Amino acid sequence: MFACIFIPDFSVQAIIRFEPELRARSVAVLTGRSPLEKVVALNERARQSGVEVGATKSQLEAWDDLVLRARSESQETSAHAALLDCAQSFSPEVEDASPGTVLLNLAGLEPLLGPLPKSAHDLARRVSQMGLEANIAVAANPDAALLAARGFPGVTLIPEGREAERLGDLPVDVLLESFSSSFSFDVEQAARWVETFDRWGIRKLRALAALPEVPVSERLGQQGIRLQKLARGAASRNLRVLEPRLIFAESVELEYPIVLLEPLAFLLNRMLEQLCARLRERALAVQELHLNLELATTQSNGCASCTKTFTRTLRLPTPMLDAKVFLKLLQLDLQAHPPGAPIVKIHLSANPARPRALQSGLFQPVFPEPEKLELTLARIAGIVGEGRVGSVELLDTHREGAFAVRHFAPAEPASAEPKVKHEAKQSGNRKNDMFMQENDSLCPVEENAEESTKEQMSAVIALRLFRPPLGASVTLREAEPVRMRCLEREDIAGEIVWNAGPWRSSGDWSEQEGWSREEWDIAVPAETGLVLYRLVQDKLSGNWFVEGMYD
Repeated sequence: MFACIFIPDFSVQAIIRFEPELRARSVAVLTGRSPLEKVVALNERARQSGVEVGATKSQLEAWDDLVLRARSESQETSAHAALLDCAQSFSPEVEDASPGTVLLNLAGLEPLLGPLPKSAHDLARRVSQMGLEANIAVAANPDAALLAARGFPGVTLIPEGREAERLGDLPVDVLLESFSSSFSFDVEQAARWVETFDRWGIRKLRALAALPEVPVSERLGQQGIRLQKLARGAASRNLRVLEPRLIFAESVELEYPIVLLEPLAFLLNRMLEQLCARLRERALAVQELHLNLELATTQSNGCASCTKTFTRTLRLPTPMLDAKVFLKLLQLDLQAHPPGAPIVKIHLSANPARPRALQSGLFQPVFPEPEKLELTLARIAGIVGEGRVGSVELLDTHREGAFAVRHFAPAEPASAEPKVKHEAKQSGNRKNDMFMQENDSLCPVEENAEESTKEQMSAVIALRLFRPPLGASVTLREAEPVRMRCLEREDIAGEIVWNAGPWRSSGDWSEQEGWSREEWDIAVPAETGLVLYRLVQDKLSGNWFVEGMYD
């Protein structure tokens, strides 16, 4: 059995998907350049009020409650991608028939999805959750399901063998509109076929299916025979299976530029909810979010305007799927990095990843939650500044104490195999040591005594660094420091009775932040005796610092 998902008035529903408040109003979609804009699509309310396809914008001034919108190809692409995601969550065999129309194979899925009526209603409910209202039809062949979905509203189930009976009440126009692309019919050719059938008195598919095949072949050729098979619901073919592409993106083209962040957040909230719904259908989460904004900028002469792109990327430490958290992270990021110009188009995309596997405790979840931790770090970064929150990473340089603060991302756990090998190696070493201890009876007492003597003779000195280094004033004599006074601590001062050095180092001359330093180890008398300090001079600025104290 095959199912067809058909979205009536697809261009209108793609717009209403981003503006749900228009669902209860009359909406018409325009295309073309002003002032030659014409209606290309409208919803049922606008159709009942008397609006027709092809009407110009000036003719629509008589309708006060009619909402006009420009056709948006980006919104139609996003809506169709959401429709494909929904279909692929039900069946692995999906055919992309046309924009707003999808076919899928339900054969063999009853043990998983339940009976066909239940599967059809579940499919309709899932499409409705995506923000689209669809016609669902289930039949024994895909072409019959496509005809039924385009001709009957709601959910339609056609039992096998009764296709001609159920499809007989449909007008011939539905048949030609449904398969015009497969027959390579343009608008004029389809109109001629409709006129031919009308002259013969054939207005329903039942009448077309009842014609004898030989006269139809003589007058209409092979195309007429194929149309007659489609009208009977007897055509049979395989689906052109679509290869799934893991591309999750939403786009909105704005009629008026957005300047403030509040209306931008309103649109981002809808886009994030739709994006998370699509990812949830595939059992995926978000690893990275990419926000591309097209900005309207005016040239220096003020005569013409152009667009430029503003891009922001959010790299998440763990895969997440929470639209509210994503919205707050984007708001904090845009507050710290405003676009700086009016926004005319929004494009939001996500890099999918498998959701994290997390085992909670018996009585409470693991604390802290990654979503709350990421949001807290973003708020702290908004206060203290970017680049001051995260995890510390040592830089690949010889500069003393050089490090950078990177975005926090937990490291991947190491595989268990090397650990097992390491433990095995350690156990082997322990066995060898035990074997040597058992068999080596030369002079263990003398060896232990010698090792303890070496440990006593080796002096261990630790350098306690000051963060940040303390500024100092140093008196030199013959290019050696002879007296030192710390500018920030009164207890660190006095005559230098011993020094060692200097040790000079430098680097990064090819970059703007080059460095050069000279280190001295000095001894200064104090109440408790001599105290050793590390004294450093920055050769580029000439300033002296007390970098640390030896313990």
